[in-house]
Amino acid sequence: MAGHSKWANIKHRKGRQDAKRGKLFAKLIRAIEAAARSGGSDLSANPTLATAVQKAKDNSVPKDNIDRAVARGAGELDGVAYEEIWYEGYATGGVAVYVHVLTDNRNRSSSDVRSAFSKNGGNLGEPGSVGYLFQQKGLIIAGGDEDTIMMAALEGGAEDISASGDGYEIVTEAGDLIGVRAALEDAEITVDQAEVTQLPTMSVDLDAPGAAKVLRLIDALEDLDDVQDVYANFELSEDVLAELE
Repeated sequence: MAGHSKWANIKHRKGRQDAKRGKLFAKLIRAIEAAARSGGSDLSANPTLATAVQKAKDNSVPKDNIDRAVARGAGELDGVAYEEIWYEGYATGGVAVYVHVLTDNRNRSSSDVRSAFSKNGGNLGEPGSVGYLFQQKGLIIAGGDEDTIMMAALEGGAEDISASGDGYEIVTEAGDLIGVRAALEDAEITVDQAEVTQLPTMSVDLDAPGAAKVLRLIDALEDLDDVQDVYANFELSEDVLAELE
């Protein structure tokens, strides 16, 4: 997802994800537990946890749920130890698909992910087959005055800022996401979305039929309980987005 239509792509995907809100809550909680288990419960010393907690807050996860997830991950309450796994493969049209999983059962996850690929026109690849096509970055979508956004974002340490549809897309190093977001909010800029993500280094243009097939695969993967996020390097033009609505 790159170029002038990134904002539209993100909004389209966000709408699809919002329809699965109950499942989204569970995934956000799992991410908090995993981050707390690997790096401790102190948000100031664990940026991965701080980002996971902020993302949960952005999606209206209740504070009590967040606090209990942190406690479980830190071993203060009984909880499950999750293993992080990345699956790599291809969808229709040569689109690279990068799947982030947190699981307590590797065999179940592997079987479920493989089945989703095979039933939806994709192919699960070997480790390393598509991961090199993505870079871990912080991504912020914000709306407001261009000069204020640019000044605040650059002072906060942003790497890149670009106009994208109705807003601005701000790319940061993953570790700088929290600081850049804070700088924007201090400047009274509205932050619509902020997360550590995997940005593609190259993109594949899709027409409407091809996009529908790829999105079916992504939906099937996102519907799996163990799957946290699915990243893919496709781009949808405004015309294609309109056909898909």
